[in-house]
Formats: sequence, structure tokens, C-alpha cells
Amino acid sequence: MAPLTLVIANRNYSSWSLRAWLLMKHVGVAFDEIVIALDRPDTREQIDRYGPSGRLPVLRHGELCVWDSLAICEYVAELTGKGWPKAREARAVARSVCAEMHSGFTTLRSLWPMNARARNRRTAVTAALEADIERIDEIWNDCRGRFGGSGAWLFGEYTVADAMYAPVVLRFNTYCARISQAARWYMASVLEDMALQQWLQAAKQEPWTIAADEVG
Repeated sequence: MAPLTLVIANRNYSSWSLRAWLLMKHVGVAFDEIVIALDRPDTREQIDRYGPSGRLPVLRHGELCVWDSLAICEYVAELTGKGWPKAREARAVARSVCAEMHSGFTTLRSLWPMNARARNRRTAVTAALEADIERIDEIWNDCRGRFGGSGAWLFGEYTVADAMYAPVVLRFNTYCARISQAARWYMASVLEDMALQQWLQAAKQEPWTIAADEVG
């Protein structure tokens, strides 16, 4: 099999890069990685060497280019046979909550940008932000309650859904989100994950700062 190369952005700020990277770590596929710093004069030029959208992450597999985190996760799941629940009903729900994360929660993204290094940041909690938080809490509780009995993750075993919601866990941790106790237990599982810890340690070593994402 041709080698896989994942092109990612700053670990501290790039939620979409984290999603693809985490899934690839959890399914055990070998890959090289290239980091391109965001918000630099040559950022767009460097990204254009690897993918057509001007965004990261990008997965290169030989001549094939796959862009967008969810598309990368789907491709890796096809390659490895891992990443989605085995049961059809659970798999359908997992895909639904991933799609909801992919296309929704715009207020959360805007008001609480991912900042993996930051702690105890405070912002005003608007009604729209509170609604996003409550919906995510509901998703985590529903998935854990219906499908998570066999393990610590949303569907028991680690899936694309856990990778998709990992940056939300970091946001909740940074901005001190008020969530249910059951959601906090899920957050603890994510924060203790060895792959995520590896990402966070690397984020701490990065020299770059993006002022717009230093909120609170």
C-alpha cells in the first residue's frame, strides 16, 4: 500500500486537523505528517501544494488527494475496516451525529474557538451558545446511554464520532462549559486518551500564536 501522508495545521488551533489525526491514530494506520502553520504569509501557497480547497487537513495516498476531515475519516475507515460501529443502527446514529457536528454548532465554533493550550477562559454565554452546549450534552448522553455500554466512548469502542467531538471536549475544557455529570465523565475519557495527550504535548511546543483565537 502506498504511504499515507496527513497534512495538518497548528495543533493548538486546528480542530479539523485534530479530528482526522485522532482517528488515524486510533485505528492504528501508519502515516507521515506535515504541519503547515496557519495565518502566515505563505500559508495558502504551502497548502496549495497538497490539496485543492485551500484548507487543512489533507490526506495524500499515492496520487490520491482526500480533503475535509469527515471525508478523510470515511476513507480511512474504508481502508482499515475500523472507525464505525458494527451494528447498523448504531452506525446510522454515529453518522448522523458526525454530520451534525460537521455542519452545525456555528455559534460554538465562532465564540469558543479551539485553543488546546488555554485554560479558564471566560466569555459571555449567549442563548445561542447555550443551545449548542445543551445539544452536544444531549448527543453525548444519548449515544452513551443507548450504545456506549461496552466501553468508555460514545458507541463503546472508539469511532469517527469520538474523533469528531474531541475538539468540542477541548473547547469545553478551555471555556469551562457547564454540562451534565454524565457528559463530564465522557470528557474525562477523552482528555485522558493517550493519542489526544500526544497531540496536546506537541501543541504546547508550537511557537505560533493566532490572536483571533485567543479569546476570553
